[in-house]
Amino acid sequence: MIQSRAQVTVRYAETDMMGIVYHANYLPWFEVGRTTLLKEIGVSYRKLEEEGFRLPVLEVAAKFLRPAVYDDTLEVTSTVRERPLLRIRIEYEVRRGEELLATGSTLHAFVDREGRPVRPPPWAAEMLNKAFA
Repeated sequence: MIQSRAQVTVRYAETDMMGIVYHANYLPWFEVGRTTLLKEIGVSYRKLEEEGFRLPVLEVAAKFLRPAVYDDTLEVTSTVRERPLLRIRIEYEVRRGEELLATGSTLHAFVDREGRPVRPPPWAAEMLNKAFA
């Protein structure tokens, strides 16, 4: 299992008329968590893209338990439970302190520039394997 934590602070623009975070704004926070996790294990999106690899979203899910509001400091925990081959599933928890606000997941495929499914490049596979060791 690989796990990472990232902090985000709720911006005023991310709230709705009720003063709570609009649900679609959790998806960019999932992205912050995902890119932080990959970067921490040595797999940067920039390098993947420079080499012609992409990680499009195939599925996304979110469950909202409690509202976040303006200026909250939140922690996004991102977890990869299974070693990826062609696909990588990442689970997320968004917390304000100990309080669980939302959970979610994304499923991504490694594809080439033409959108064909491929295995991750050898250097990325090595970093993922090391992180699972």
